[in-house]
Amino acid sequence: MKHLTALQDLFQAEVDQLNLGTAPAKLYDPMHYIMELGGKRLRPILSLMGAGIYGDPAKAMPQAMAIELFHNFSLIHDDIMDAAPLRRGKTTVHKKWDDNVGILSGDGMLVKAYQFLAQCEPAILPEVLGTFSQTALEVCEGQQMDMDFETMDEVSAATYIQMIQFKTSVLLGCAMKVGALVGGGSKKDADALYQFALLLGTSFQIKDDYLDVYGDPEKFGKQVGGDILSNKKTLLWIEAQRRAGLQNIDFTAYAALAANEEKVHSFQELYKVLGVDTYAKEQIDHYYRLSLQALDAVAVPEEKLAPLKEFAAWLYSRES
Repeated sequence: MKHLTALQDLFQAEVDQLNLGTAPAKLYDPMHYIMELGGKRLRPILSLMGAGIYGDPAKAMPQAMAIELFHNFSLIHDDIMDAAPLRRGKTTVHKKWDDNVGILSGDGMLVKAYQFLAQCEPAILPEVLGTFSQTALEVCEGQQMDMDFETMDEVSAATYIQMIQFKTSVLLGCAMKVGALVGGGSKKDADALYQFALLLGTSFQIKDDYLDVYGDPEKFGKQVGGDILSNKKTLLWIEAQRRAGLQNIDFTAYAALAANEEKVHSFQELYKVLGVDTYAKEQIDHYYRLSLQALDAVAVPEEKLAPLKEFAAWLYSRES
């Protein structure tokens, strides 16, 4: 993945010299702190790749930065909601400072994101701003849906897919679309590229759910079975609940088990008995194939799309 690494290095160089402001320190220091925590930078990379189809990837650097600023703003606020102590192995912003600092610095990052986003040609500014604003709202809707699921007895698979698309995938789609527009692509191309990234992100999130159950802890980088222990309504959980009902298996008895390794093992076995492990793999494949099909509508030479297909294959085969 030389192409991906080169774009990651290009974007990281921009982050390294990023100056969002200095005073008041408690407003700007947390912004720089979370931006320096690293991560795969998948979202800004998609913006650069979108522009790269039509010429110089760096043309979309301001928009890539806007996407990453928005993503990290949402992480600060998510961590406050979850009372999370760690982010990427480091102390979260609200723990390092406090909740109020986290809220305000996050708000500041959202404003900064719009300032970077607007650094594009006036002719495409309405489409760029409209896409980004709609995405920002959908991310909020997805987060609220996820929170609502915690108190719901049953969630449909279709509703779950909408939630993960809003919470996670739409920002990937937005990143790719905005990059393509800034790079010089047509709206038709940009819309197709949005679908590619949205569908790939959906496959990515279902894969995340699968790895939470069956991943290698050494490669996955976090506790396997975390979703099971917290009774999180993932696609595997939802489908298992549905199939258990059809086979008169008492699913609530499994959900009520004490949160320990035995519960994780019990669910791993139940998922296999119900064929939910296979179902999840089929859904991962389904959305991956749909994402590649979306590229058929992009009116550029095949070789221009090769990096996107390579990126998709890399994301599809990941184990962490």
